[in-house]
Amino acid sequence: MAGEQRVYKQKIRATQTLKKMFRAMELIAASRIGKARAAAQASDPYTRALVRAVSAVSSHANLDHPLIEGRTDTKKVAILVVTSDRGQAGAYSANVLRATERLIERLGEEGKEPVVYVSGRRGESYFRFRGRPMAETWVGGSDSPTVERAHEIADALLGAYLAPVAEGGVSEVHVVYTRFASMVSQVPESRRMLPLEIVEGVAEPGSEPTPMYEFEPSAEEVLDALLPMYVRRRIHSMLLMAAASELAARQQAMRTATDNAEDLIREYTRLANSARQADITTEISEIVSGADALAASS
Repeated sequence: MAGEQRVYKQKIRATQTLKKMFRAMELIAASRIGKARAAAQASDPYTRALVRAVSAVSSHANLDHPLIEGRTDTKKVAILVVTSDRGQAGAYSANVLRATERLIERLGEEGKEPVVYVSGRRGESYFRFRGRPMAETWVGGSDSPTVERAHEIADALLGAYLAPVAEGGVSEVHVVYTRFASMVSQVPESRRMLPLEIVEGVAEPGSEPTPMYEFEPSAEEVLDALLPMYVRRRIHSMLLMAAASELAARQQAMRTATDNAEDLIREYTRLANSARQADITTEISEIVSGADALAASS
């Protein structure tokens, strides 16, 4: 029974170590969520301004631009999957990957050929393990995305969309990421990035008249400059939103792990006390039996 006590004490020490690690990771994630949320929210005004600018040009210029009109010469469709680089974030990456599989299945039913681009080591490992080809991958910094990384991803997707069919051009670009709704709710979403759906600039009944614009040097050149900026900003905004969601999911997962560790420590302590009491009872029984044996032999 003494050996059983040692086993429980070892388990208690090991669980206490894990509890400290989980608690530290929870605090780190909690301290970074505020900054991640602020970064995501700070990008919204600039993104909205770009949306209004793109809408104004496209609504008044009547241009036949490939980023707006779309293309029909290929069935290939690009999908950017935004996952985390590390685990210990609950079902964060798993939810994104399930949403990706549903999107791939839907596109396949429509007769389209998905081409996967992956941001995050978890997504890369998932598709590599299943033998699924990936056009391009980016790993590192999933919980703190940089502008440079966002531009790199956006340029790769834009290049694929504008490339000729012989060079692997795609007709659509979709993004699967996690939208930060609240500290306890992170929602995986799939959005079509290209071709753009321009919904602003359309006058509603009873609304103010739409202003007229003059574009310099020309509407087409203005649109050529605005659309890459718009796509880069949207990709960056989605990466920031995914980073805030990842940190929130990690904080929740680590809090749950800390609580579970405390429950295990209490259970192991109870079992260790029970084993100790059993040892004491056994020792007392042996002493009483020995005393009775001596009394009977004398």
